[in-house]
Amino acid sequence: MVFSSIPFLYFFLPAVLVLYFAVPRRFKNLVLFLTSLLFYAWGEPVYIIIMLVSTVFDYINGLLLERFDKRPRARKAVLVMAVVGNLAILTFFKYSDFFISNLNAIANLDIGMLGIALPIGISFYTFQTMSYSIDVYRREAPVQHNIISFGAYVTLFPQLIAGPIVRYSTIAEQLDNRKETFEMFFDGLVRFCAGLAKKVLLANNIGALWNEVSAMQPEGLSVLMAWLGIIAFALQIYFDFSGYSDMAIGLGKMFGFTFLENFNYPYISKSITEFWRRWHISLGTWFREYVYIPLGGNRKGAVMTYINIFVVWFLTGFWHGASWNFAVWGLYFAVILILEKAFLLKALDKAPAFVSHLYAIVLILIGWVIFSFDSLSVGITYFKTMFGMGTGGVVDDLFLYNLRSYGPIILVGIAACVPFWKRFVDKHFCHGGRYIIVGVLAFIALALCTIYLVDSSYNPFLYFRF
Repeated sequence: MVFSSIPFLYFFLPAVLVLYFAVPRRFKNLVLFLTSLLFYAWGEPVYIIIMLVSTVFDYINGLLLERFDKRPRARKAVLVMAVVGNLAILTFFKYSDFFISNLNAIANLDIGMLGIALPIGISFYTFQTMSYSIDVYRREAPVQHNIISFGAYVTLFPQLIAGPIVRYSTIAEQLDNRKETFEMFFDGLVRFCAGLAKKVLLANNIGALWNEVSAMQPEGLSVLMAWLGIIAFALQIYFDFSGYSDMAIGLGKMFGFTFLENFNYPYISKSITEFWRRWHISLGTWFREYVYIPLGGNRKGAVMTYINIFVVWFLTGFWHGASWNFAVWGLYFAVILILEKAFLLKALDKAPAFVSHLYAIVLILIGWVIFSFDSLSVGITYFKTMFGMGTGGVVDDLFLYNLRSYGPIILVGIAACVPFWKRFVDKHFCHGGRYIIVGVLAFIALALCTIYLVDSSYNPFLYFRF
């Protein structure tokens, strides 16, 4: 894929950095805007038009909201137009064939599929442009009069493809008044290398096991092989997505931006509620601020709170893809979160730590089964196999072989899921030789990733599909 390709790493990024720091400050956003469009064109040149349409559309909405500042009804009409327009773009390109196929099945019709390719990153930048219009409407952010600066916000290539979702209110000041420093650049470079190592050295290698397991007939797997496979997927998607987020946050720092964190060691959670406070934080924040709270949040009694949770999590699941398994995945977590809110959290707080942690991990892994298979029937079969209802027995030679082959990298992955290593580095390398030691480690990680990328053809990125 585009972002992790060697040409991008070794030609595009250094060229952009040189150009960015060479031009006067008044041209820096222009450089980011144009180079971001070039980056996007490298992967999908045709769909630049959609991104530019979204940019101009919400830029104009912001100006209209300012113009109608004293006219509440007109402001509300502009907001409705902004939300409907953005959702219409997202729905057309992401969900058209899904709705057509379901309509054909329900009404026994034969409407032809449109076969529209999903524009890369549309789910992310559409939510970002919507956040601008909503934040301006709420008067939580100033109107951006410079379309180049606004375009830089929408197209900013470090987080364009897969987030984190950057709300306009959190970055408005930085767009025109940021300051690049050596310390920020160094920290950004280190963070980028750490994210790249997560993606290339951990996600890719662990993901190779899941790639093999998911291609097999699930009913024929042994119980332990099924569990090993879904553990591999859980680690792959975490290091894949959090690695990209780290790279995006690191690149942002190199250009003087501070993006909010997107992951906070989610697999150490002791409840599903805690897990979703630590996983894909920017998406959860977006739905809380723009859907859950406007619906009433928890302010209208228990029943309405539970209904609001169902709505938010159905939409969260559906946001991930045009397939029923994603909607079911969202509703699965909605049920658990409602039960935790009703009574389970109190019980978990009183339970031993290892019990609550095991509870969370098992439910998370079951959720990943739903998430990973587009076919609900295949996912159900895999789930049955995990709990001894398959034909492969409890343990077999395939499990033992894969345990020997992938066991070490899985153990490394599990160890990397806990914050001990970050705390160790922060404690021992925060003064004196920090730049030398951490810089050397970052260089080693970059070198290892380079070797891997040159030698390997397996380099998927799971969140490109969203």
